[in-house]
Amino acid sequence: MRDSTLPSTGTTAGILQRPYLWVTIGACSLVFLAAFESLAVTTIMPVVSRELNGASLYALAFAGPMATGVIGMVAAGNWSDRRGPTLPLYASVALFMLGLIIAGTAVSMPVLVAGRLVQGLGGGALTVALYVVVARVYPATLHPGIFAAFSAAWVIPSLVGPFAAGIVAQVLSWHWVFLGVVGLVVPALVMIVPVLRGMDGQPEQATLPPWAVGRIAWAALAALAVLGLNLSADVTVAGFPATPALLAAAAVVIALIAVRPLVPRGTLLARRGLPSVILTRGLAAASFFGAEVYLPYLLIDQYAFAPTFAGLALTAGAVAWAGAAAIQGRLGGRLQHRAAVRIGSLLVLAAIMLTLATAALHWPAVVAIAGWTFAGGGMGLLYPRLSVMTLALSTKENEGFNSSAMSIGDSLGGALSLATTGIVFAAFTTTAESFAGVFALTAVLAVAAVAVAPRVGSAGKAARPPQ
Repeated sequence: MRDSTLPSTGTTAGILQRPYLWVTIGACSLVFLAAFESLAVTTIMPVVSRELNGASLYALAFAGPMATGVIGMVAAGNWSDRRGPTLPLYASVALFMLGLIIAGTAVSMPVLVAGRLVQGLGGGALTVALYVVVARVYPATLHPGIFAAFSAAWVIPSLVGPFAAGIVAQVLSWHWVFLGVVGLVVPALVMIVPVLRGMDGQPEQATLPPWAVGRIAWAALAALAVLGLNLSADVTVAGFPATPALLAAAAVVIALIAVRPLVPRGTLLARRGLPSVILTRGLAAASFFGAEVYLPYLLIDQYAFAPTFAGLALTAGAVAWAGAAAIQGRLGGRLQHRAAVRIGSLLVLAAIMLTLATAALHWPAVVAIAGWTFAGGGMGLLYPRLSVMTLALSTKENEGFNSSAMSIGDSLGGALSLATTGIVFAAFTTTAESFAGVFALTAVLAVAAVAVAPRVGSAGKAARPPQ
């Protein structure tokens, strides 16, 4: 049910004008805090691992939240389709805060990882619930603007998060990197509460969508497969030297089988319309994030950059992402969705190819750094537009399912890519070859995104979830 206090679709009000001002600030604050926490943990985790003697669980502290987030996405999407986004949003915020409290008070690494798993469950559900809130609260003309704001809220922490987390850990304790966020989540949620009141009345459809127990089970299997892929390199069986590779291949196959019921029909086949929107999102995430984590490593290892200066390459990409997201938001309908997605995917491919050439041909480091600015700009163009298209190609009955599918594409695409690039990096004998192998793989993924991008055009709203 749309809030009767909000203007009609033809309104000229912007996302920072009444009556959208406070819900915009609150929603963007929740996105900002989730992003800040994700990036800040990267900075403090070496200290945490050393203090808690948890080196063996280091990787799981990162892979775990990403994996459980998939379960949260599916559950929140199904719940939102049944009863609206209010209760799923409250529940996701509660789980996110509970995970922060568990991790922030942990005195052992297993407890901290448990907190991270709960935090990931809530964070995944939070993303989907917020997308459904956007669909119910904002008119379609404001969707490009609010998703551009979400992109900026996610990117800005990459500029300040690691530095701020380091200061907090040094001056106070790493515990406060988790606990400090808890006190900021509640005010952000309070800003949204007035709009949520009354949103979850009786559903308009005659029959409620059923609880998708099977899809939640598939989500759990996909999460386990992602975790298995992350851990496969550490598994060996006597007499079977190829065991890690076989386990990795099996994990990828299981993940793809498990994700099929969690996305619209035809997604893995790049069917035109919504399925290709979801697939393009996953491929873009896989190519961009799979390459991004190795760019600073390349600059430090091959070009003797100090870590601070190596990180500036990512900062440049983050600034370009935020800038491009803002520009596409202002352009609105003057820039067609399909054109934005095609241009953005081509920019990401060009940037990864420049990075590959830099690693393989030993070109000056400035080529890769400048190229990554184009990668950020490409993501800033295509990500918000894919979000807009997902809602535009959805009905009220499947907004939750489709929003969760989009988030699952992000999460599984990035997770599978990161796990696979880790295996590729370890497969070569020299680091120069390893970097070239990683960027070659992510370039192939970027080519796939470019190939699928033209198919994101509308095929109507008939793309239904698998039965």
